Amino acid sequence: MSVRRLAEEAVQPASFSFSKENTAWAKKRIAMYPAGRQQSAVIPLLMRAQEQDGWVSRATIESVAQMLDMPYIRVLEVATFYTQFQLQPVGTRAHIQVCGTTPCMLRGAEDIRAVCQKHIHAEPHHLNDDGTMSWEEVECAGACVNAPMVTIGFDTYEDLTPERFEEILIAFRDGKGDTVPTGPQNGRKFSAPLDGQVTLLDDPTKVPTHQDAGHVEAEAKATKPGRKQKIDEEAAPAIKGPSKAGKVPEAEAVAAEKKAAGPAKRKPSQAGRAGATGAESPTIEKTGSETGQKTKTTSRAAGKKQEAVATSAGTRPDSAPLFERPAGAADDLKLISGVGPVLERKLHDLGITQYAQVAAFTDAQIEQVDAVLNFKGRVARDNWKGQAKALADGGVDEYVRVFGKKPR
Repeated sequence: MSVRRLAEEAVQPASFSFSKENTAWAKKRIAMYPAGRQQSAVIPLLMRAQEQDGWVSRATIESVAQMLDMPYIRVLEVATFYTQFQLQPVGTRAHIQVCGTTPCMLRGAEDIRAVCQKHIHAEPHHLNDDGTMSWEEVECAGACVNAPMVTIGFDTYEDLTPERFEEILIAFRDGKGDTVPTGPQNGRKFSAPLDGQVTLLDDPTKVPTHQDAGHVEAEAKATKPGRKQKIDEEAAPAIKGPSKAGKVPEAEAVAAEKKAAGPAKRKPSQAGRAGATGAESPTIEKTGSETGQKTKTTSRAAGKKQEAVATSAGTRPDSAPLFERPAGAADDLKLISGVGPVLERKLHDLGITQYAQVAAFTDAQIEQVDAVLNFKGRVARDNWKGQAKALADGGVDEYVRVFGKKPR
């Protein structure tokens, strides 16, 4: 954003004051804010002052600062930051804001700007000879569909051509701006399609008559969901079904077919083959009921599952510990950061009971422990070897000396 400065001293008024009506409005606006927050009214008050005089002068800023008990520099910051505040005198009859953003530029905003330069001044923020007109180029004014467009006061004039805009400008210059219709200048309504409205074509003001209501009600009854129309069999013989006497229920036909085929023969079970072993070997258990016997099958898969469970518990399939358990009392492995009671028991199951064992881990053994206990690099990540070495060399005191804190 370009640097915004106050107008030259030559055009600055000596003082500013709100009108009687605007003074009452300003006091009411300030009272809307809670105690200690009255300065939040700075933007509304500056806008009201601009509506009254057309622009924001130095005297205006000083007056608003005094009303809100604000430092002058704070109000100046607000006025110079927001481009909605005019810091230069504007035309007494019209200040024209030409939208120059992409949609308007693509549809002829440069031609609209040229009209301003022709009839007002070659540069923006300058008055015409009699001080009645001024112009500036602004960012998007919110009517992209109706580009190009300009804003004059609180109204927009859209779908402009250079010729039509020149007529509008001259009307404002001559004091006849109130005769110019606002909005689109090409005859369309708001932002409707150029060829005319294509939706909401029904007249919303039309009130249904009594006859219309009766007709609608009759149609609703005729098409009411779930209503079944009685069908005359004489009128629609094609949908008449066969007589009950000649119809054989489908279920009876299926039952008769099964009876003729006889009982189905069952294929001998693999588990009943003579000489079956392992997974195929059945164990027969009598239940004492008259219906027969209950069969249990023990499979090789069950044996493999037991091996997997044993492995996950920290033992090899042959139940031998992964490490040779050393002689002597077990150390408190829970002093190693990352080892809790449950993990300590699992390490004991692997044959790991003393600090010296952990301190002497080889890379291969670390990978082995990680794989068995599904640690995913935890041994190296938590530096078990370094912790165990310190505890093995000098207990808690050595651990504190090496790591600067007590274990766990």
